[in-house]
Amino acid sequence: MSQQIMEKVEASSLKSDVDTFNIGDTVDVHTRILEGEKERIQVFNGVVIARSGTGTREMFTVRRIVAGEGVERKFPVHSPKIAKVVVRSGEAHGARGWRTPKKDCGFCRRVFKLADCVCRIS
Repeated sequence: MSQQIMEKVEASSLKSDVDTFNIGDTVDVHTRILEGEKERIQVFNGVVIARSGTGTREMFTVRRIVAGEGVERKFPVHSPKIAKVVVRSGEAHGARGWRTPKKDCGFCRRVFKLADCVCRIS
């Protein structure tokens, strides 16, 4: 009974136009930033490395490299602070997106029988 009530309450907070993307896709996340009275859009681009949760608690993690340092940021899918998510193609070998294609390495040649490495070393 209480679960059904929670689903009805959460249904009003869900976005109807959620972009579909998978782990391993490269995305541009447009977030709304308030500075005083002004609102601007800031873009965070990177690779989706994880998705978690369901309903209003659904989150996704985006990773990018800035000045040689890896930066990860988690975003709620149904947040009103997210203006839009622009999806570009991507490829991942694994459930969490930790292994994306890179250069040649012996491990991937032997284990996965691949010419391109699938080890995520960024």
